[in-house]
Amino acid sequence: MFTGIIESLGEVKAITEDKENVIFTIESPISQELKVDQSLSHNGVCLTVTAIEGNTHNVTAIQETLRKSNLGDWQVGSLVNLERSMPANGRFDGHIVQGHVDQTAVCTHVLDEDGSWLFTFEYDTSPGNFTVEKGSICINGVSLTVVNSQDGKFSVAIIPYTYEHTNFKQITKGTQINLEFDILGKYIQKLYGKHAE
Repeated sequence: MFTGIIESLGEVKAITEDKENVIFTIESPISQELKVDQSLSHNGVCLTVTAIEGNTHNVTAIQETLRKSNLGDWQVGSLVNLERSMPANGRFDGHIVQGHVDQTAVCTHVLDEDGSWLFTFEYDTSPGNFTVEKGSICINGVSLTVVNSQDGKFSVAIIPYTYEHTNFKQITKGTQINLEFDILGKYIQKLYGKHAE
Protein backbone atom coordinates (compact mmCIF):
# COMPACT_ATOMS: atom_id res chain seq x y z
CA MET A 1 0.00 0.00 0.00
CA PHE A 2 1.14 3.54 -0.79
CA THR A 3 0.14 7.04 0.27
CA GLY A 4 0.66 9.01 -2.93
CA ILE A 5 3.49 11.08 -1.45
CA ILE A 6 6.26 10.90 -4.05
CA GLU A 7 9.63 9.96 -2.60
CA SER A 8 11.88 10.46 -5.59
CA LEU A 9 11.99 11.06 -9.32
CA GLY A 10 13.53 8.41 -11.54
CA GLU A 11 14.61 8.59 -15.17
CA VAL A 12 14.05 5.86 -17.75
CA LYS A 13 17.49 4.81 -18.98
CA ALA A 14 16.62 1.78 -21.13
CA ILE A 15 13.57 0.00 -22.52
CA THR A 16 13.87 -3.66 -23.54
CA GLU A 17 11.18 -5.87 -25.03
CA ASP A 18 10.91 -9.41 -23.70
CA LYS A 19 8.26 -11.26 -25.70
CA GLU A 20 5.02 -9.37 -24.84
CA ASN A 21 6.55 -7.74 -21.77
CA VAL A 22 8.60 -4.57 -21.48
CA ILE A 23 11.56 -4.22 -19.10
CA PHE A 24 12.30 -0.69 -17.91
CA THR A 25 15.66 0.32 -16.44
CA ILE A 26 15.18 3.28 -14.10
CA GLU A 27 17.92 5.44 -12.58
CA SER A 28 17.07 7.15 -9.28
CA PRO A 29 18.57 8.30 -5.97
CA ILE A 30 16.77 5.42 -4.16
CA SER A 31 17.53 2.57 -6.58
CA GLN A 32 20.57 1.35 -4.66
CA GLU A 33 18.48 1.20 -1.46
CA LEU A 34 15.91 -1.12 -3.03
CA LYS A 35 15.73 -4.90 -2.84
CA VAL A 36 14.83 -7.42 -5.54
CA ASP A 37 11.16 -8.50 -5.14
CA GLN A 38 10.28 -5.16 -3.51
CA SER A 39 7.08 -3.40 -4.59
CA LEU A 40 7.64 0.13 -5.86
CA SER A 41 5.13 2.60 -7.27
CA HIS A 42 6.12 3.95 -10.71
CA ASN A 43 3.73 6.75 -11.78
CA GLY A 44 1.19 5.08 -9.51
CA VAL A 45 1.73 1.58 -10.91
CA CYS A 46 2.89 -1.01 -8.39
CA LEU A 47 5.77 -2.90 -10.04
CA THR A 48 8.19 -5.49 -8.65
CA VAL A 49 11.90 -4.70 -8.67
CA THR A 50 13.58 -7.50 -10.65
CA ALA A 51 17.22 -6.34 -10.71
CA ILE A 52 19.45 -3.66 -9.18
CA GLU A 53 22.76 -2.42 -10.50
CA GLY A 54 24.37 0.63 -8.95
CA ASN A 55 21.88 3.49 -9.03
CA THR A 56 19.50 1.76 -11.47
CA HIS A 57 16.79 -0.84 -11.02
CA ASN A 58 14.69 -2.91 -13.43
CA VAL A 59 10.96 -3.55 -13.46
CA THR A 60 8.82 -5.52 -15.90
CA ALA A 61 5.44 -4.42 -17.26
CA ILE A 62 3.13 -7.07 -18.68
CA GLN A 63 0.53 -6.39 -21.38
CA GLU A 64 -2.30 -5.88 -18.87
CA THR A 65 -0.29 -3.12 -17.17
CA LEU A 66 0.67 -1.52 -20.49
CA ARG A 67 -3.00 -1.48 -21.59
CA LYS A 68 -4.32 0.18 -18.44
CA SER A 69 -1.54 2.69 -17.82
CA ASN A 70 0.69 5.22 -19.56
CA LEU A 71 3.80 3.05 -19.27
CA GLY A 72 3.62 2.33 -23.00
CA ASP A 73 4.25 6.06 -23.59
CA TRP A 74 7.53 6.05 -21.66
CA GLN A 75 10.68 6.80 -23.59
CA VAL A 76 14.33 6.93 -22.61
CA GLY A 77 14.60 10.16 -20.63
CA SER A 78 11.02 10.09 -19.27
CA LEU A 79 10.74 11.14 -15.63
CA VAL A 80 8.95 8.69 -13.33
CA ASN A 81 7.37 9.38 -9.92
CA LEU A 82 8.62 6.80 -7.38
CA GLU A 83 7.27 5.79 -3.97
CA ARG A 84 8.21 2.83 -1.83
CA SER A 85 5.40 1.07 0.02
CA MET A 86 4.37 2.59 3.32
CA PRO A 87 5.99 1.06 6.43
CA ALA A 88 3.51 -0.27 8.99
CA ASN A 89 4.66 2.34 11.51
CA GLY A 90 4.78 5.23 9.02
CA ARG A 91 2.75 8.42 8.88
CA PHE A 92 -0.21 8.45 6.53
CA ASP A 93 0.40 11.76 4.77
CA GLY A 94 -1.61 11.16 1.58
CA HIS A 95 -4.54 8.80 1.07
CA ILE A 96 -4.94 5.05 0.55
CA VAL A 97 -3.24 4.22 -2.76
CA GLN A 98 -3.01 0.60 -3.89
CA GLY A 99 -0.77 1.08 -6.90
CA HIS A 100 -3.48 -0.43 -9.11
CA VAL A 101 -4.17 2.04 -11.91
CA ASP A 102 -7.83 2.10 -12.93
CA GLN A 103 -7.44 3.88 -16.26
CA THR A 104 -5.71 6.75 -18.00
CA ALA A 105 -6.81 10.32 -18.58
CA VAL A 106 -5.62 13.10 -20.88
CA CYS A 107 -4.53 16.56 -19.83
CA THR A 108 -6.75 19.09 -21.59
CA HIS A 109 -5.49 22.33 -20.06
CA VAL A 110 -2.70 23.71 -17.88
CA LEU A 111 -3.26 27.12 -16.31
CA ASP A 112 -0.30 28.95 -14.75
CA GLU A 113 -1.79 30.81 -11.78
CA ASP A 114 1.40 32.72 -10.90
CA GLY A 115 2.49 30.60 -7.96
CA SER A 116 0.58 27.41 -8.65
CA TRP A 117 -0.76 25.48 -11.63
CA LEU A 118 -4.26 24.21 -12.36
CA PHE A 119 -4.25 20.99 -14.43
CA THR A 120 -7.48 19.78 -16.04
CA PHE A 121 -7.98 16.17 -17.12
CA GLU A 122 -10.67 14.27 -19.04
CA TYR A 123 -11.32 10.54 -18.78
CA ASP A 124 -13.69 7.90 -20.15
CA THR A 125 -16.58 7.33 -17.74
CA SER A 126 -17.70 4.01 -19.25
CA PRO A 127 -15.77 1.95 -16.66
CA GLY A 128 -17.96 3.65 -14.03
CA ASN A 129 -15.22 5.66 -12.31
CA PHE A 130 -15.97 9.12 -10.96
CA THR A 131 -14.58 11.95 -8.86
CA VAL A 132 -16.20 14.07 -6.17
CA GLU A 133 -15.44 17.67 -5.23
CA LYS A 134 -12.61 17.82 -2.67
CA GLY A 135 -12.25 14.04 -2.90
CA SER A 136 -8.98 12.17 -3.34
CA ILE A 137 -7.46 11.21 -6.69
CA CYS A 138 -4.09 9.68 -7.54
CA ILE A 139 -2.41 11.01 -10.70
CA ASN A 140 0.82 9.30 -11.77
CA GLY A 141 1.13 8.13 -8.17
CA VAL A 142 0.62 11.59 -6.64
CA SER A 143 -2.09 11.96 -3.97
CA LEU A 144 -4.16 15.05 -4.84
CA THR A 145 -7.46 16.78 -4.07
CA VAL A 146 -10.10 17.11 -6.80
CA VAL A 147 -11.44 20.54 -7.74
CA ASN A 148 -14.04 21.35 -10.40
CA SER A 149 -15.37 17.78 -10.41
CA GLN A 150 -17.58 17.13 -13.44
CA ASP A 151 -18.73 14.05 -15.33
CA GLY A 152 -15.56 12.71 -16.98
CA LYS A 153 -13.55 15.81 -16.12
CA PHE A 154 -11.80 17.35 -13.11
CA SER A 155 -8.92 19.62 -12.13
CA VAL A 156 -6.16 19.59 -9.52
CA ALA A 157 -4.11 22.48 -8.15
CA ILE A 158 -0.36 21.90 -7.99
CA ILE A 159 1.91 23.81 -5.62
CA PRO A 160 5.51 24.68 -6.62
CA TYR A 161 7.02 21.92 -4.43
CA THR A 162 4.92 19.20 -6.10
CA TYR A 163 5.59 20.68 -9.54
CA GLU A 164 9.35 20.62 -8.97
CA HIS A 165 9.62 17.22 -7.27
CA THR A 166 7.31 15.16 -9.52
CA ASN A 167 6.85 14.69 -13.25
CA PHE A 168 4.00 17.22 -13.31
CA LYS A 169 6.58 19.56 -14.86
CA GLN A 170 6.46 17.33 -17.97
CA ILE A 171 2.66 17.20 -18.23
CA THR A 172 1.26 19.40 -20.99
CA LYS A 173 -1.96 19.50 -22.99
CA GLY A 174 -2.38 16.06 -24.60
CA THR A 175 -0.23 14.15 -22.08
CA GLN A 176 -1.73 10.83 -21.00
CA ILE A 177 -1.58 10.16 -17.24
CA ASN A 178 -2.43 7.30 -14.88
CA LEU A 179 -5.49 7.53 -12.62
CA GLU A 180 -6.26 5.57 -9.49
CA PHE A 181 -9.65 6.53 -8.08
CA ASP A 182 -10.38 6.57 -4.36
CA ILE A 183 -10.77 3.00 -3.05
CA LEU A 184 -13.56 3.95 -0.64
CA GLY A 185 -15.54 5.54 -3.47
CA LYS A 186 -15.09 2.42 -5.59
CA TYR A 187 -16.44 0.16 -2.83
CA ILE A 188 -19.42 2.47 -2.20
CA GLN A 189 -20.22 2.56 -5.91
CA LYS A 190 -20.04 -1.24 -6.14
CA LEU A 191 -22.32 -1.72 -3.10
CA TYR A 192 -24.77 0.93 -4.31
CA GLY A 193 -24.92 -0.72 -7.74
CA LYS A 194 -25.72 -4.11 -6.18
CA HIS A 195 -28.52 -2.68 -4.02
CA ALA A 196 -29.97 -0.76 -6.97
CA GLU A 197 -30.46 -3.98 -8.96
